[in-house]
Amino acid sequence: MDVLEKAQSMLEQHPLCDNCLGRQFALLGYGLENNQRGEAIKLTWALQAASDTSKPKLQGVKALKVLATNGFSQLALSSLKHLKKRLPKTGPSTCFLCDGKFLQIDNLTQKITASLEPFEYSTFLMGVELPVSVVEREDEFKAVFAVGCGESIKHEFGRVLGKRVESVTGKTVEFRKPDVMVIINPFSENIKLQVNPLFVAGRYRKLVRDVSQSRWFCSSCRGRGCSKCGGTGLLYPESVEAFVSQPILNAAQGSDSAFHASGREDIDARMLGTGRPFVVEISKPKKRSLDLKQIEETINLGAVDKVQISRLRFTSRENVRKLKKSENAQKEYRALIAFENEISNADMQTIEEKLNQTTIKQQTPTRVMHRRADLTRERYIYKLKVKKISAKETLMEIRCQGGLYVKELVSGDEGRTVPSVAELLKNPAKITKLDVLKVIMDDQ
Repeated sequence: MDVLEKAQSMLEQHPLCDNCLGRQFALLGYGLENNQRGEAIKLTWALQAASDTSKPKLQGVKALKVLATNGFSQLALSSLKHLKKRLPKTGPSTCFLCDGKFLQIDNLTQKITASLEPFEYSTFLMGVELPVSVVEREDEFKAVFAVGCGESIKHEFGRVLGKRVESVTGKTVEFRKPDVMVIINPFSENIKLQVNPLFVAGRYRKLVRDVSQSRWFCSSCRGRGCSKCGGTGLLYPESVEAFVSQPILNAAQGSDSAFHASGREDIDARMLGTGRPFVVEISKPKKRSLDLKQIEETINLGAVDKVQISRLRFTSRENVRKLKKSENAQKEYRALIAFENEISNADMQTIEEKLNQTTIKQQTPTRVMHRRADLTRERYIYKLKVKKISAKETLMEIRCQGGLYVKELVSGDEGRTVPSVAELLKNPAKITKLDVLKVIMDDQ
């Protein structure tokens, strides 16, 4: 059965618009839209039928009547009038497969573009949801007529609407990483938007102690506000996350933010040097073309003498994954150590000899067991130097594998870290001041 014969068979049994008829032959004919294929098939059949209206067969008249009713063909209807043939009674009003929805593409396009107006975006992707009954009806139709070179109705809706929206808005369809995903049900006309997050990367320096990296909600009220937290809902009033994320969130007009960083320093430790890499993730941003230089200035003025950021730039989700994987990146620390008993220069030599280029075994410190699995981890010390500054104090500088708990390296944590400074000297010790000097990683 050739294309025209199969199309005739389809139209004799079901009313089909140009799109739905042409879609059954979508893989035939390069550079044509389905509505053009459907229109061409109907035109060819109408011309053929008009030449075959002589008695006694009258096959052409029958064909014109099918085209006028099930094919919605004005040419067939005009031909019947010209031949002074009885016009068919009022036939079906809508297409069997799409229920006339392809005739409403312009209306659907307007609704989609209106829903996108509040958002700034450069790229989008069209997604389509269809009622199960529509999908099943088309599947059965294809099975009955052995359609082997067609396109799915879902794919055609997505493709046609994507092209229309692209033409109207001047934006670009992007399949891999669109700014916005539009999901539409052409039958219910329900539209859902999935606005992809905006990612802004940078580095932060924490210039003071007692500022947490992340927001810590009050354990008593869980963020609602109570007398214990002074109504703030926070365990600590200030955090790097709040200083950095809020100005970016405000500028992007997003719904929420998440703060990602390459590891974290303790609340009583400073983060100095070139700073720690971070990424702020903004959910559902309405603005994407942000003035990052201005935002950087705003953050640094708002957190003056406490937190300072630099190298603010746009990035992607891949950089967040990279940050998470780089928590074990090398880090440099400076620590002021206080001993219970007096120390000697020989003690300094012992520390350097025993801990330089050494693997440390650490069982999860008791102070973080509430949030980390109780495991023994191995971390490497690349370089360590100590300097006696008083009878009971030492300044230590260390370059080590990320994930090493430096406080426990000094105290020993009741034998959970081996070896440790306290254990090597048989002299109880603890860190009184700790600074992170460098996080060594390529975060471009």
